[in-house]
Amino acid sequence: MRLQIIAALALLLSGCSSIIEGTSQEVMVNTTPDKAQCDLVREGVTIASINSTPASTTIKKDKHDITIKCNKAGYQEATYFNKSDAAGATVGNIILGGGIGWAIDSASGADNKYTSPVNMTLVPAEKHKKKK
Repeated sequence: MRLQIIAALALLLSGCSSIIEGTSQEVMVNTTPDKAQCDLVREGVTIASINSTPASTTIKKDKHDITIKCNKAGYQEATYFNKSDAAGATVGNIILGGGIGWAIDSASGADNKYTSPVNMTLVPAEKHKKKK
């Protein structure tokens, strides 16, 4: 009976991050100046775009990092490396749910999170100086 209760608790707690934090996340991007166009790139593939900052987009969470690239006419491209970190519920899931819960969350990406909001400053492009 005791073993059945433990097994039932482990099953209930498995996938804790999936339940608490979900498998997708909203990432907010702010730029100075605003009205920049930004792409969120993971492993060389654009996974989301923002047409005009400030704005947010929803992405699927994953263990791979994201690079945010923002562009605006008259400014140099700005980039931000958004590292995929462990979500808060992951530690509790490993302690309480054990390996089964962590494996479920890891497979779905629910045990990851990205920084949000992201604040970026675009630097004015240098104009080519004419030599005299």
